This record gives sequence, structure tokens and C-alpha cells, in this order.
Amino acid sequence: MKSWKFSAGIVIASILLVTQYILAFFVYKLPGLQALQWIGWGIWVISLIFGVAPIFILGHRGGVAKGKSYVETTQLVDTSLYAIVRHPQYLAGILFNLALMLLAQHWLVILLGAISAVLIYLDIQTADQEGLEKFGDAYRQYMQRVPQVNFLLGIIRLIKAKRMM
Repeated sequence: MKSWKFSAGIVIASILLVTQYILAFFVYKLPGLQALQWIGWGIWVISLIFGVAPIFILGHRGGVAKGKSYVETTQLVDTSLYAIVRHPQYLAGILFNLALMLLAQHWLVILLGAISAVLIYLDIQTADQEGLEKFGDAYRQYMQRVPQVNFLLGIIRLIKAKRMM
């Protein structure tokens, strides 16, 4: 079970993320360099993919009992997005923070995003511990093959592994 400290961290990170969103779109109205804003929009789209797809992937491949939440997996999923990164939804949160920073380009949004991203990263460490407790050696091997959130490294490793087959 997650410790209160890290559960509180995710709650705080989420509040900071919502605050960033409000500041970016309603207070600062997206001033700044347009090229950075386009990059921000691209990162936002990527964050949506990493945030939404796991709902369907885990629900379909995670051995989830009918009527249960997609997070109540009974099988280790290491295919599709989970062959690229171990924590796609945490990655989505970090990317969403980055996207908002690039869109708003304001020091307060950047500060809130940085704090939120750190809190998310800290919770990833707890998620890995939980994975080890739940799936044991299979998860330990998975950790060696697949990076936590570095999706570029994950894609490179996946391509190399496919070439070796």
C-alpha cells in the first residue's frame, strides 16, 4: 500500500497541475514565443496518449476482474506502451507539466510545474516498489529492460530488441 507521504505528493502535484492550467489559459493567456508554444502543444498531445492509452491497455491485458478498475491488475503488462516505459501515466503527468510550462512561458507556471514533476517522480519510486512486491522477479527483470519514464530510451531499446530477434 502506498505511504501517506507519496499519496499526498500526488495530490499536491495534481493541485499544482490544475493551478498551472488555470494560470496558463486564464491568467497569462499564453504570451511568449510561438515556436515554444507549438512544441508545448505537441508535448501535450503525447501526454494525452501516455495518459489515456493505459486505461485500455491495462483493462484488456492486465487480468483485471470484470467491474474492477484498470489499476487493479493481476498480471504484469510489458507490451505496447509498457514495453517503452514502465509508468506511462506518470510520464503523462510530467509531460503535461512541461507542456504547460512551454505554453505559458511564465516563471510561476514553470516553478509550479517543476515542483509537480518532482513530486510525480518521487511517486514513481513508490510505484516501482509496489511492482516488485506484487510481481517479484518478473518485475525486477522488467525494470532492467524498460526505463521508468524515458520514452526515447524505451523506443531505442525496443527497436534494438526487435532487431536482435
